[in-house]
Amino acid sequence: MPVRAVIFGCDGHELTTEEAAFFREVRPWGFILFGRNCGSPDQVRQLTSAMRECAGRENAPILVDQEGGRVQRLRGQNWKSRPAAASFGTISRQNPRSARDLAYDNARVMAAELFDLGINVDCVPCVDVPVEGAHGIIGDRAFGNDPWVVASLGQSVIDGMLDGGVLPVIKHLPGHGRARADSHLELPVVDTPRDELERTDFTPFRALARAPLGMTAHVVYSDIDPDAPATTSKKVIDEIVRGYIGFDGLLMTDDLTMRALKGTYAERVKASIAAGCDMILHCTRNMDEMREIAAATPVLSGKAQDRAERALAALIRPKPFVVASAQARVDAALAG
Repeated sequence: MPVRAVIFGCDGHELTTEEAAFFREVRPWGFILFGRNCGSPDQVRQLTSAMRECAGRENAPILVDQEGGRVQRLRGQNWKSRPAAASFGTISRQNPRSARDLAYDNARVMAAELFDLGINVDCVPCVDVPVEGAHGIIGDRAFGNDPWVVASLGQSVIDGMLDGGVLPVIKHLPGHGRARADSHLELPVVDTPRDELERTDFTPFRALARAPLGMTAHVVYSDIDPDAPATTSKKVIDEIVRGYIGFDGLLMTDDLTMRALKGTYAERVKASIAAGCDMILHCTRNMDEMREIAAATPVLSGKAQDRAERALAALIRPKPFVVASAQARVDAALAG
């Protein structure tokens, strides 16, 4: 049966009758979990199973933002707190190889935890490159301000996730680190010349262009397209994301409800798809919004479907790995 090119969230620890009926009817490509959905391991396993039953596909993607630091949806007594990406950047200043190994170890540990819960996509790594004076929304979510260190550590996270049976998502294409506003609240505008962006912000994404999944930035790059943020800019997606960066994985929007975007939700969907996004991401629990978005979202087809199938084909059974030993190595390094 046809699958719709959209990822939806839900309200609580279990699907409501209304949500389950809606998901069976709409058949979204995937789902995304937030803290509001995660109470205990058994409860999350039941929820992910119910989501896949509604989707009618055993491998339906279930996403989470489990970065570490400020952004981790699995919190509390049931789950161990994870280090922020910047921790590995700090280690890299003294020992780059050790930092890469530890970033891999940490990703493998996180992937093991997610895999056990039925979560098969983690929205990491964040490979934005912050600059002085930028808004703190990225901050320590980034590995650092050296593009090549960011790329190197990002690759370690990608490898760790894939080896652990979880798909990574590089974000936020083509770079959110320079933004001086939080796109959750307003539209950031970056006036930096394109050639400088190519030397810095775009560099990690270009190095990691073989990643299976990517997420856009709701950011205007005025030297490339002064009229639209990357998510709804055909020029940015064609020339930069698909062109200069060379990313040919599945490209999903950041959350369409963020205030950086304008227009009705249907208009946002149509603009994103027309610009070249493959997949719509909607993160709130609002059923009226979901119905409007579903009605405007196309069935997954063509290149978008090919990219989705290619991404799911990268899912493997986790490779042999001693999680406790890796966790001990990470803990020791961070304590040091």
